[in-house]
Amino acid sequence: MKILHTADWHVGKVLKNQPRLDEHRAVLADLVRIADAEDVDVVIVAGDLFETGTPGPAAQALVMRTLLALRGSGRQVVALAGNHDNQKLVDDVYRPVLGELGMHVVGSPKRPDSGGTVTVTARSGEVARIAVLPFLSVRYAVRAAEVVLHDTHEHTMDYARQVKAIVGALSAGFAGDTVNIVTTHATLLGGRRGGGEREVQTLLGYELPATVFPSSAHYVALGHLHRYQEIDGPCPIAYSGSPLALDFGEEANESVALIVHATPQSRATVRPVPVRGGRPLRTLRGTLDEVVAGGEQAGDAFLRVVLTEKARAGLADAVREKLPNVLEVQIDPEYRARPATGSVAGRLGRSPAELFGAFLAEQNIEDARVAGMFAELYEDAAGGGA
Repeated sequence: MKILHTADWHVGKVLKNQPRLDEHRAVLADLVRIADAEDVDVVIVAGDLFETGTPGPAAQALVMRTLLALRGSGRQVVALAGNHDNQKLVDDVYRPVLGELGMHVVGSPKRPDSGGTVTVTARSGEVARIAVLPFLSVRYAVRAAEVVLHDTHEHTMDYARQVKAIVGALSAGFAGDTVNIVTTHATLLGGRRGGGEREVQTLLGYELPATVFPSSAHYVALGHLHRYQEIDGPCPIAYSGSPLALDFGEEANESVALIVHATPQSRATVRPVPVRGGRPLRTLRGTLDEVVAGGEQAGDAFLRVVLTEKARAGLADAVREKLPNVLEVQIDPEYRARPATGSVAGRLGRSPAELFGAFLAEQNIEDARVAGMFAELYEDAAGGGA
């Protein structure tokens, strides 16, 4: 059986006021191309289809069209909600509509016989059993345990034990003659963050040991961390990562989908396939002249500029004039303004121009035009009051 594993689309993402919808169209079209070219049997989308819980019409239309295209040629499609997704939207709208078209969409944790465990048959006749666990917040872990386990006395279990118990219940039907898969949206211990995840939901008790997954699984398809990586555990475990860099902290990430081969008799093998269509992100650091020179070699990449020189009037505008792809301009912390430390006694007897000059020096601002403007304004004010 051949599986395409993807996750963390984040359709609707805006980066520093720059919409990414055109990139998402290209990226998701390339995912469909990969599914066709690789002739996969099953597609798993492991959460965070959307960037926000209130996606706009264009974002929803793109996700819907992509899921329908992935379903083409009789492929099985399994999609689950991540922490960015609106679980009720997924359950109340996408699940019933796409379910009528043969897709398996899960917004919130469910019992095995209510959609928590999905059995799919590939075109070849091979059967897979897939345990599906959407993102589970610490806040709702107890409620999810009650839904899945039908047990109300385990409230004292910590998050990792609750997840392990839920996964155990969802995977209890794994058999020796089926391809057994777990898919969830979670943070595993040892996982490397991609740079754009919500930190509060990758730390603070959310980290899980790989041992929450059973050795009877042939593969665990994860979403949530935006960097492609494989995790050591009792079975093959991998994050597909996001198919495009979502934030400047992810500029070094590979944009891939994973092609997974699995049989009932063997552990899964994982092969990353590049996904095209997203614009690269680059950070340029240096003086104005240095970053402009670097930007001229950056192609169509979106740029973040960190300037290693003191602030002056119009500096950010000069960067943007030279480099139209710049989304953010910063001053390196070493060159940023410092809090004023002068004492009252140190200011006595000094002219306004001298005091203003001292202020500019304290703020690491070297711009003769600013001092000149102050002098002119002060002279005008003094002259008007005479």
